[in-house]
Amino acid sequence: MKGGNLTVWSFFFLEGFSRYPKLEIVLFVFSLVMYLITLLGNSTLILITVLDSHLQTPMYFFLGNLSFMDICYTSASIPTLLVNLLSSQKTIVFSGCMVQMYLSLAMGSTECVLLAVMAYDRYVAICHPLRYPIIMNRQVCVQMATVSWVTGCVTALLETSFALRVPLCRNLIDHFTCEILAVLKLACTSSLLMDMIMLVVSVLLLPIPMLLICISYVFILSTILRISSAEGRNKAFSTCGAHLTVVILYFGAALSMYLKPSSSSSQEVDKIISLLYGVLTPMLNPIIYSLRNKEVKGAVRKVLVAAPAVVAG
Repeated sequence: MKGGNLTVWSFFFLEGFSRYPKLEIVLFVFSLVMYLITLLGNSTLILITVLDSHLQTPMYFFLGNLSFMDICYTSASIPTLLVNLLSSQKTIVFSGCMVQMYLSLAMGSTECVLLAVMAYDRYVAICHPLRYPIIMNRQVCVQMATVSWVTGCVTALLETSFALRVPLCRNLIDHFTCEILAVLKLACTSSLLMDMIMLVVSVLLLPIPMLLICISYVFILSTILRISSAEGRNKAFSTCGAHLTVVILYFGAALSMYLKPSSSSSQEVDKIISLLYGVLTPMLNPIIYSLRNKEVKGAVRKVLVAAPAVVAG
């Protein structure tokens, strides 16, 4: 459907992995299992941080936000992927495509800022332990989380609203989701303004938070190395190790997608990276944070023990 100089499509075809029909069932099973584990793991983490009073600390408050974000992020794109993997007609309506694009950008952008906030939280906890309850009080934590959400949602709104103004000459998206870079490849002409917005937002939400995280961990490492107790050092490394692992996984995938030359890799490679970025990382977050964490393990055991009693009662 065309009007004036602007092409408006009522729906889009999603190429997805249709070039590899034999792999689609395997990818469906893989994606479904990962998605269910993501929902279960992150929902459990949110539940125990709300129910267990020992986990109502700044670190677990931010972790609860991260888990909620991961649920929203995967739910924005994975259900569509699962339906299309089993369908011969892989389509999505225009409005659904734009909502999917916005939610993916908003959740991904918010997570970038939140991971930097969590690094600052660890910096205060380890480098200024006596002042930690004062500096990271409830009000400050809520404000930091709010800034993360607002930053992510506003930048996503900016990118999506400008992407809507770009005239598209085709409606076949070479991706399994309405990922903004894949949609912009359908543009009739390149838009310098759109390119500048994408670059500015990418720099604002990727290298800058990464720099803040690195600075925080330079001070953290310096403080840990001065701890005389081996047990104290191990505890500090344990709490920071989980966060660093998530940071490396998340920012590694994001940087490879958004801050690389457009011709440096094929679209097929981008799809695989997007799948890992969108399914594997959110699934691993609760596992990474709970694997070596005695408090989380203890809280999960309490919930599992209490659940049958509640059902029986």
